[in-house]
Amino acid sequence: MANNSERMMQEMTVKFSTLFKLGALGALGAAMLVTAAHADQKLLPAQSEISFVSKQMGVPVEGRFKKFDAQIAFDPKKPEVSKIAFTIDTASVTVGAPESDAELPKAPWFNVLKFPQATFQSSAVKGLDAGKFEVTGKLSIKGNVRDVVVPVTLTQNGATTVATGAFGLKRLGFKIGEGDWADTSMVADDVQVKFKLALSGIAKF
Repeated sequence: MANNSERMMQEMTVKFSTLFKLGALGALGAAMLVTAAHADQKLLPAQSEISFVSKQMGVPVEGRFKKFDAQIAFDPKKPEVSKIAFTIDTASVTVGAPESDAELPKAPWFNVLKFPQATFQSSAVKGLDAGKFEVTGKLSIKGNVRDVVVPVTLTQNGATTVATGAFGLKRLGFKIGEGDWADTSMVADDVQVKFKLALSGIAKF
């Protein structure tokens, strides 16, 4: 009886292991199909921009990142299967003032030597009204990861699709501006991020 029980347990373990492997392979295959189906989708950097607005001593200061990239697998008719990833070179930050631009790459701010990139990885994409979507994902800056929800509006002109939107974040949650610069009476904690992303290869909707 003991031998039979052991044999049955072994057979069940083998079956569960096989099913798990098949499920994992199926998920991987589906992900590969999604990626392959949208392999022609590209970011058009020359027509795109990522900017931000913060307040210093109550005065709005606008900055932008000059270098960034994206990996897009987006289906406007089935947004739930879409995947979106961004990388931003933090050393490319500028607010248009030489003295400030020299400070921003340093450790209290973006610490670009240790954290050369900020990243965003979507976890869910939801369709709303026509041309409007909601992208949920994880934003990582200086090794600090926060969940963000990003509203996105798409417009199409010929072969180019333009995604626009804005969302807010708390800079101190990402340790942007440490030490003396953590004083929010000098630099506000709230930052508004804006983007306009030109994309090719997006299907008509």
